[in-house]
Amino acid sequence: MTKRSGIDAVHNFWARVWQAPQDYEAIDELVVEDFVLISGGKRVESRARFKEWVRGFSAVIDNLDFKIIESFENHDGSRVASIFWLTGNNNGVFGTAPDGAPLEISGTAVWAVREDGMLLSNRVERNAFEVYQQLTDRTR
Repeated sequence: MTKRSGIDAVHNFWARVWQAPQDYEAIDELVVEDFVLISGGKRVESRARFKEWVRGFSAVIDNLDFKIIESFENHDGSRVASIFWLTGNNNGVFGTAPDGAPLEISGTAVWAVREDGMLLSNRVERNAFEVYQQLTDRTR
């Protein structure tokens, strides 16, 4: 088996799962069974629950477009930090009214990657507060 870099593994995940056309079933091939996502301080444990989380997040953003801005890894590729940019239209994100308003989300994901390229965990943070303010018009 050819060893992939951690960045290769993460970029493959981004391309197959988040970039159009989104393939949520690819999660089964790319993350371990006991995968852990930490998003906004909340833990999502197991591949099955993570897949549900991805479907739920995607359902509230229409016309989702995902771009990788920058990624870098540690010396052995076991940890990868990746900065991303996501755009789309509001379909109820963050509990807001699904009004179709355009939105832009920037985020940073820090991944743990197994030597064979399987993804072990992801800690992701986004500019959710700023997007929520924009969508609810609270900053004006």
